[in-house]
Amino acid sequence: MAGLETLLYFTVMGLLGGVTYCLVWGESWEQIKTFKYSRRIFLGAIIGFLYNFLHSEYSFPNFVMSFVAGYMGTDFVIALIEKLRKKPE
Repeated sequence: MAGLETLLYFTVMGLLGGVTYCLVWGESWEQIKTFKYSRRIFLGAIIGFLYNFLHSEYSFPNFVMSFVAGYMGTDFVIALIEKLRKKPE
């Protein structure tokens, strides 16, 4: 794949991972429209974008990993942000 095409591919796969997370855990369309779920979709796309710089030359594992990164990577990013927000005791 060409450079821009690959970048878009992984970004979309991360986005789809984020959307899948919202569809699995959201209880209604109204809940999915909230900021909590919208940021997961947005973060999924960002994580897919970042995965573009980490991928290997094998096509199938990249598809799976960019999707999984978009699905689960948002948990890591959100937990990291929340941990950094806490004031030291």
